[in-house]
Amino acid sequence: MKELEDRILRDGKILGGGILKVDSFVNHQVDPLLMESCGKEFAKLFASVGATKVLTAEISGIAPALTTAIHLGLPVVYARKTKPITMPDQVYLTLAPSHTKGRMVELIVSPEYLANNEKVLIIDDFLASGQTILGLARLAEASGSKVVGIGALIEKLFEGGRTVLKSLGVPIHSLACITAMDDDKVVFGEPA
Repeated sequence: MKELEDRILRDGKILGGGILKVDSFVNHQVDPLLMESCGKEFAKLFASVGATKVLTAEISGIAPALTTAIHLGLPVVYARKTKPITMPDQVYLTLAPSHTKGRMVELIVSPEYLANNEKVLIIDDFLASGQTILGLARLAEASGSKVVGIGALIEKLFEGGRTVLKSLGVPIHSLACITAMDDDKVVFGEPA
């Protein structure tokens, strides 16, 4: 998606170690018009999968998941990273490595909001190693639901996450695919 690629080139910052900082428009400050465009594009890409819920991870995935859900007319469920006292004792929980935090994080969903037989569309900000999205897929499967699609705003193709996720057998779409990041340069391409 050219609009997202242009924004990454203009405002994204390469921090080294495979980290692309998009805090000024996705992760800390959110550009609602850009997220609206991204959500509309995801809705087109996943219109035929029959999703009944959109699932994402707290916090960075919420904006693109929400705008996607608006265009699909679906509710959004986000996996929390800490369990609030308002959540029931019995929850769906898994661990996933966080690239930016440098440690394992919990992903927690209440069974009140992810029930048996849902058709789950996973939308997240990044697809890198695929481990967070695999964690979200584990939560969906633990609830008796089925993952029907995976979308990411930005995919770092050089980290191999798409290959890991192909075992889920669902459509995978990313709006901006990065083939290389070095010397303050981002190179876009398409998945092989």
